Amino acid sequence: MNTDITRRALVAAIIGGSVVGGALSPVRCYLRQFAPLSGTAWDGATDRTNSRVESSYGSAELRYDDDGVPNITADSEEALYFAVGYAQARDRLFQLDLQRRLMRGEVSAVVGESTVSSDEFHIRMDFAGAAAATWNHVADTETGDLVRAFSDGVNSYIENEPLPLEFSLLEYEPDPWMPTDTMLMEKQISWNLTGSFLTLRRAKVADALGQAVANELYPARLDHDSPIIRNDRDGNQESTNAVGSPSEPTAEKPATGSEGKSVTESNRKSSVDSVGTPLLDWLGEFERDHGIGSNSWVVSGNHTESGQPIVANDPHLSLMAPPVWYEMNLEVGEMRTRGVTFPGVPFVVIGENHAGAWGFTNTGADVIDFYQYEMDGNRYRYRDEWRDFETKEREIEVAGSENRTITTRKTVHGPMLEREGHRVGVAWTGHTATETTLAIHQYAKSEGMDDVLAATRQFDLPTQNLVYADESGNTLYYVTGRIPRRMVDGEEVRGNRIFDGSAGEGEWDGFTPFGVSSWEGFVPFEEKPHVVNPDVLATANQRVTDDPYLSEGYSSPYRGERIYEMLDEAVESGDIDVATMKAIQDDTLDIRARSLVPELLDAARGTDGPQSAVETLSDWDYRMERDSRAALLFVRWFDAFRRQTFEETFNKVGLDDSYYPRDWVLTHLDGRRWFGNDGRAATMVHALRTAAIMTEKNDEEVYGDYNTTRAITHPFDQSFLNYPELPTDGSAHTVNNYRVESAVGSSWRMICPIGSNSEAIIPGGNSGDYFSDHYRDQLKAWADTEYKPMPLEIRGDVAVTFDGGER
Repeated sequence: MNTDITRRALVAAIIGGSVVGGALSPVRCYLRQFAPLSGTAWDGATDRTNSRVESSYGSAELRYDDDGVPNITADSEEALYFAVGYAQARDRLFQLDLQRRLMRGEVSAVVGESTVSSDEFHIRMDFAGAAAATWNHVADTETGDLVRAFSDGVNSYIENEPLPLEFSLLEYEPDPWMPTDTMLMEKQISWNLTGSFLTLRRAKVADALGQAVANELYPARLDHDSPIIRNDRDGNQESTNAVGSPSEPTAEKPATGSEGKSVTESNRKSSVDSVGTPLLDWLGEFERDHGIGSNSWVVSGNHTESGQPIVANDPHLSLMAPPVWYEMNLEVGEMRTRGVTFPGVPFVVIGENHAGAWGFTNTGADVIDFYQYEMDGNRYRYRDEWRDFETKEREIEVAGSENRTITTRKTVHGPMLEREGHRVGVAWTGHTATETTLAIHQYAKSEGMDDVLAATRQFDLPTQNLVYADESGNTLYYVTGRIPRRMVDGEEVRGNRIFDGSAGEGEWDGFTPFGVSSWEGFVPFEEKPHVVNPDVLATANQRVTDDPYLSEGYSSPYRGERIYEMLDEAVESGDIDVATMKAIQDDTLDIRARSLVPELLDAARGTDGPQSAVETLSDWDYRMERDSRAALLFVRWFDAFRRQTFEETFNKVGLDDSYYPRDWVLTHLDGRRWFGNDGRAATMVHALRTAAIMTEKNDEEVYGDYNTTRAITHPFDQSFLNYPELPTDGSAHTVNNYRVESAVGSSWRMICPIGSNSEAIIPGGNSGDYFSDHYRDQLKAWADTEYKPMPLEIRGDVAVTFDGGER
């Protein structure tokens, strides 16, 4: 067997499936013939023997508790974060190394030709340049000093300890970790939560099927009654502010050309054609997973048994081995912080400290715009002059083949993305110097709500829904991140169009790509949606307010609606406690089913549809639970209903299922265009027949036969590295969230009752070392929606002592 070719195929598989938070995404059907534990692979299994490590930053101790969570104490913050870097490298070094290689566009140097396309995208987007601008901006801050200490901790491990198993299998060694790599992780996380090409896909659908169809399939507002901020029901808040006004119209002002003329439909078509299907297909490989979402809520002490607030959060991200999150428990002086971070980021991102607790979900705000230009060779028109593109020759190193050279181009707005003669300009809020790393560091040190508000001002990206509560009884909701305001002819417009870059349409005042931005033309912090001291507030990626300019990426409202249902019932019935929160996180009722199944049954009764399936669904409580046959029939039926509704129409114009609308749109869709002369009811019955056949063909009896943890795999997809296959509950639209089709779900469940005992769980194990007892020890508890303690007390025996010295 050619080991070099096999090695390249493996890394190509990893990169091809990479998603938010890391490069260890589930990938199947690679290297099944590889004998991974032969030869030098055993080097990665060597026991780690260094119990004392030199640190020029000061003394620290690293312990591991019963769940494999590093508990770190130190004399100073610099000493603490040196030890954090060492611990992350000890537990997740392969994950750190591969994800930064991905973002820099340097994978083909290890893999070969199969990842040149990925490298080209990441180089053209110049995430590395944005990370460098960010590091230059924060390097001389207190936080910058801690990032340096973290980097030195990572490198201390690389230099002095045996490398993990994966490096032996792939036969390469990691480069030293740099502070810019931590900034690069900020860009990666942000891109995977905000990087959307929905505007381009909508334009393509409008071109292929007409603007009316595009408006129908991609509505600016989902008409439901469960936004995050329920203005008449959020209790005793001090203030509620929102971008714009609920009464503002959602109608779009026509875009204008470079000479001020209105862009006609034919001009729009020309603009879409210049983007081109080859470019759109290519870009679709690298945008955020639109199935990604999260839940969070905060309840004030007015409604809890303890009289203190409770914060709950379960972010829905990619599920993989090892997990996307890494849990830490940190103590220095009076500062105690526990929670999870992304490997490569020194500070706790979601968790609690000695004063309060916080969590995040994705807002989905529109922070990316696209531009077309009048061009002449290597020049583009901008306003009244011709300008040269900012160009750079970049070489992509390709192992085992000739290197590739590409020419990258940038305009005043940002990078140009180009493929097969098609091109589009991009502006993204992550392409400038940002201060989110400073904000996350300050959350860890916060002493209450005022500190958290001050830190949130620095949280430039991604746009998130922050929920917070503290020991003084305060509660808080705030939208984080910079939100641009687009102006055309002096009027604000939505960002769901391709702007005329030559005319300067839709520009963001005060935005400097790859420099330092003043953010003058962005929504001021005080005007971003927020609620101070809400009694009850829940977020599940649904519409925040009725503002028409805030977002185009809201999720279907099912989870948000269900959480508010349960919270409102809990408020009415009496005092809320941790058990109440656990029951909500464990809830499996699918509101899609509650809405659609009665209609399906009415359509199917008395027809030649499968009556046994009708009988099964008739007795169902709409809960997506592993022992339910009805849940299995429903998930198979909904998939068939979606395909039978859209497939023929979209295939005729060359569009695949990535262009299909959200489930909420399908649930409320009607009309001959989609259901033909037979109508919606007949399509639903036909889909039920398909579902019944599919379950029989697959030899499936209950939902747990289909809904298993098989999707949560190591990228090598070797049986010894993969997690066990366990049945579990939940669907894409239940609060207990799991999507076996895309390996997305509750990546971390956390419940923090202020002043009491917090609990949490991670899907797998905290260690990425296959030989560790903590490689998969939390998986079954996660699949069963159980929890482990999350104490702030330092626990465990000392594993590593860091001997401090003078710098």
